[in-house]
Amino acid sequence: MSAVASVPDARPLAGRVVLVVGAHGGLGRALALACARAGATQVLLGRSARKLERVADAVEQAGGEALLYPLDLEGATPDDYAELATRIAGRFGRLDGVVHCAADFPGLTPLEHVDPAVFARTVHVGLTARWWLSQACLPLLHKSDAGRLVFLVDPAPAAAPAYWGGYGIVQPALDALAATLEAETASSPLRVQVLRPGPLRTPLRARAYAADDDRLARDAATAAAACVALLAAEPTAMQAAP
Repeated sequence: MSAVASVPDARPLAGRVVLVVGAHGGLGRALALACARAGATQVLLGRSARKLERVADAVEQAGGEALLYPLDLEGATPDDYAELATRIAGRFGRLDGVVHCAADFPGLTPLEHVDPAVFARTVHVGLTARWWLSQACLPLLHKSDAGRLVFLVDPAPAAAPAYWGGYGIVQPALDALAATLEAETASSPLRVQVLRPGPLRTPLRARAYAADDDRLARDAATAAAACVALLAAEPTAMQAAP
């Protein structure tokens, strides 16, 4: 009897609810489209309602469904994130994945000359706000049989630390946050994961490498596909990429 080759599931996230944080950024938008094609119902979070609407239109054209949730991470409080989790629970009754794509990167500047308010905002949006939001969503994620919490970490500052300011300091802190939470939840179905996508053609990279011809950068859709694989609990070589 001849073996029958398995066919990959074209909609590996069907029936799952995914929260995309920073959904109207370069990577966030690519992820929203990838999740739509994978069958996920999404909550799209970002600070600009107009930009979220444009992403939602693209998601619908890709056959997906999305709830828009405008929220500025800079000014949001833990109570705001608790309300977000409550609304998700009330609307969908579940939450299976959270992906953190939002970032604050004001540009390359010597640390000595970074404005204190800019530094505080970058660290807050990149680290503290991510944790507050994650903490609010953990009870829902724990109820899922395939809960996934994914942090996007930029490997560029570790390779060349100079001038990245608060953004560069946040990246290893995210690694530590994810490692701590993963160790503390190891006995549960929840998986806390880090994705290091490498150089991508996004507005953030354009601010850091204005003169770069982007020959080494990849389309954001590449990282989005790897993230969908993590959400679907499928292994990917990109997960452990340096």
